[in-house]
Amino acid sequence: MLRLVEVTKRFGARAVLPCVSLALAAGDYVAILGESGIGKSTLLNAIAGLEAVDGGSIEFDGRDLARMDDDALTLLRREQFGFVFQAFHVLPHLALEANVGLPLVLRGVGEAETAQRARGALAAVGLSGREGSMPRELSGGELQRVAIARALVGRPRLVLADEPTGNLDPENARQVLELLRAQVKSTGAAGILVTHSEAAAVGCDRRYRLGASGLAPA
Repeated sequence: MLRLVEVTKRFGARAVLPCVSLALAAGDYVAILGESGIGKSTLLNAIAGLEAVDGGSIEFDGRDLARMDDDALTLLRREQFGFVFQAFHVLPHLALEANVGLPLVLRGVGEAETAQRARGALAAVGLSGREGSMPRELSGGELQRVAIARALVGRPRLVLADEPTGNLDPENARQVLELLRAQVKSTGAAGILVTHSEAAAVGCDRRYRLGASGLAPA
């Protein structure tokens, strides 16, 4: 499904991604470990087509991202990718059902189906009955559950999670990581978790470390 071959990215004289190769199939859930500033978020941005790379290739479903224009990349992200971030990015002025349903609205899915799927996604992350709640009424752990529901409501084929527990206490972090893994696995998607935490990576199928020479098994 996803193949990176000797991907490089530089910022000036600094090689942020020195030579990164990776292959993922449907159902794979992998962790990429590394210290802050090593280039983990840059790697996710490159996979999502948000950052152009300087060398190598990134292919999703046999399509080379470098050969796709901005409109095609936007459509790919909207229809095939799901994103979970450290900062939640839940819209404060929308109730939970509307927050979770937003990716479907952007796809042009009908109102009734959007509502049904959003409610189902909230139920899957343990927030059934909270559809009308506002984000300010939720804890940090609950907000990250909303973010997971929103990432998966569109049934993406690839889920990209960037330090999704960085703002959570250890117990909430554990619960969110277990939930994220279970939800990704239940949908048959592939998933990439980037994190600086060894504990966060424990539940992944494979673990890699991003360093000066690229990705290596961890």
